[in-house]
Amino acid sequence: MATAPQLPLFYKTLEPLSSQLHADFKTKAMDRAPFLIGQHAIPLTVDEFPQVQRFMPIVFSSGDDAIPIALMGLNEGVNVFIDGEGKLTEQTLYIPAYIRRYPFMLARLTPEAQELSLCFDSSYEAVGNFEEGEPLFNGTEPSELTKNILQFNELFEQAGLRTQQFMTELRELDILIEGEVTIQPDGAAQPFIYRGFQMVDEKKLTDLRGDQLRKMSQNGMLPLIYAHMFSLALMREIFQRQVDKGLMPQPELVLGNPA
Repeated sequence: MATAPQLPLFYKTLEPLSSQLHADFKTKAMDRAPFLIGQHAIPLTVDEFPQVQRFMPIVFSSGDDAIPIALMGLNEGVNVFIDGEGKLTEQTLYIPAYIRRYPFMLARLTPEAQELSLCFDSSYEAVGNFEEGEPLFNGTEPSELTKNILQFNELFEQAGLRTQQFMTELRELDILIEGEVTIQPDGAAQPFIYRGFQMVDEKKLTDLRGDQLRKMSQNGMLPLIYAHMFSLALMREIFQRQVDKGLMPQPELVLGNPA
């Protein structure tokens, strides 16, 4: 069983799901997601760009190994779509797959392992040896629920590979730049400046050669890039949600961190 520093976002432990050890385990429905409280940046797959762009800004993390992220808040520790109990404040909100797969994920049990195994965060309160709930196993066989969970996680991994390829091509095109968004609220003495992320440079995009743009249109990259670029207009909406919730940040911020 691993511990937090080595694990992805949300996961406190990671244990392989076993018909021997977890034969009586069930999952119970939850009307809240406490692990989302204060989480402002969620990993995203490119498959989700069209849905996410309607609700959240899509940006890319800093560094050479950048990944797409959906911003549920502009400041660290702020999630404008979750209340203090971890309940969604909007029922029509698109929930990224990274959130929906929790507390399960596919992982290699050892660095040398060739295959991925279905694992779960055993610290999560919705999975355990309960009297009520949906069983994970029927005897020694996975239940229909577990089969569906496995299939969802396999699809998530496949989307992750497509996302890696997308990011590789973005880097090769050299159209990512360090992002900066300045928001000047009415009556504020100073603007609020957000940095610490990457975005596509519109000028670099339009300056690409015709054959490059044609290839991006044919392989589906271009619509994804535009989804990212259009979604950036939501930065100001997320900022206003923070203000409305009394979560007014201090000026000069780097996505929630003091500049």
